[in-house]
Amino acid sequence: MRNPYQILCNLLLGTVATVACCAAAVAMDRIKTTPSSDELTPAQWRAQQLAAADKSDAIMRDAQKQPGLLAQYLRMQLAYDSNRDRAFQLIFGQYLSWYQTYIGDYNGARSSFSIAQPAQDNDAPSPLNGGYQMRPAAEVILEMAKGRQAVFFNEAHSAPVTRTLTIQLLAQLREQGFTHFAAETLYLSDKNLNKRGYPIAESGFYTNEPIYGEMVRSALRLGYTVVAYDAENAGVGDPREHAGAENLYNQVFKKDPKARLVVDAGFAHVQKTGKYLGGSSMGEFFHKVSGIDPLTIEQTMMIQHARPDQDHPYYLEITQGQRLTVPSVFVRGNKAWSLKGDEYDMSVFFPPQETASNERPDWLTLGGLRAPYGVAGELCNTHFPCLVEARYANEGMEGIPADRVVLNVVAQGASVENRVVAFHGTVTERLYLRPAKYHVTAIDAQGRVVTTRDIDTTPDTPAKP
Repeated sequence: MRNPYQILCNLLLGTVATVACCAAAVAMDRIKTTPSSDELTPAQWRAQQLAAADKSDAIMRDAQKQPGLLAQYLRMQLAYDSNRDRAFQLIFGQYLSWYQTYIGDYNGARSSFSIAQPAQDNDAPSPLNGGYQMRPAAEVILEMAKGRQAVFFNEAHSAPVTRTLTIQLLAQLREQGFTHFAAETLYLSDKNLNKRGYPIAESGFYTNEPIYGEMVRSALRLGYTVVAYDAENAGVGDPREHAGAENLYNQVFKKDPKARLVVDAGFAHVQKTGKYLGGSSMGEFFHKVSGIDPLTIEQTMMIQHARPDQDHPYYLEITQGQRLTVPSVFVRGNKAWSLKGDEYDMSVFFPPQETASNERPDWLTLGGLRAPYGVAGELCNTHFPCLVEARYANEGMEGIPADRVVLNVVAQGASVENRVVAFHGTVTERLYLRPAKYHVTAIDAQGRVVTTRDIDTTPDTPAKP
């Protein structure tokens, strides 16, 4: 049976979701894509998924017409809660998860779409049995990046925890001499990104998520030349992968053969070898086009999923046997362990979330770069639910916020019609912010600003009333 996301990509060509869905195509190999019931044949199940893809795309296009991000999310959440069809929830769950990450509901996103990582035949033996030593991933990556011209990180689009290590390493990689940063999500049409110095909604698809926005913003502030490379309209498989590799080479190394490049891309786009959508990956094409062998960091497989039965057995064994406090890798001699052998240079294990499921995850500190800042319901001025956004004071109001949260007083046990925001029954929440000055706004479900406030989170600076 064809991977359903390959079908979905073909359906969505020309829509805003094309890049996002195609990026997850290879990962769908890990999802059980046949119905549990014997009542449906594979052909019938495939037909249901195709219908669900059409419906999902239509709902998202309708949501994008709503006045503001909160209203768009509400439309998406209500559609998900109102339709319990299994094929629809499987397909539309990813669509919803994007919007949940946009509003800062990372626990909700993980519940809506979590790609299971079962053991597979081509998995390497467990690092616990091979004489490997566990070390902080940041240390090992920086050691192995020395002398390399390219470092490729991958990510899971609905799990922004897979963006955090990249952000933490950007400054040290810049100190090592890396000059360019490229991100799959960026649109070639945003010609002013480097001059402006921060991302806006029109900069890319996933940059609307605050952690991704922080990744791009950090690269710009550190002096990287930021590059958009993905060939959005090239199609699926080899045409897109080859065009992306060519764009990277032409925009970076053809102009400066001594340049050094950091790339963030989804899932298996960065793999070195092996079949990708029936052909080759962008990473493999890049090696052929440029002659450069990138250091390739796999970050999507050894993460905590929505349920323990979705976690890889190695992940469960390691996280239950010892306490991971930072993203970690296993090393033996001068070689790092990779779950997928020669496809990636190493696999990163991300610590399981220590906060409760109704609290925002602790990885939002970005390894200590940010700290929590409390906000409460008075910002909403009785307009619930409301979306609270904190933007850097030196950026325009069109800039992607550093963080967002939703405040709401509707009880979780209310009916679908009245529970307008799932899992948001709180009037207090925590933003995670770097030391800086911010402009905080609260926006209601009609897209109207109901309150504004300027804050300063630099040490020893009292908060303004």
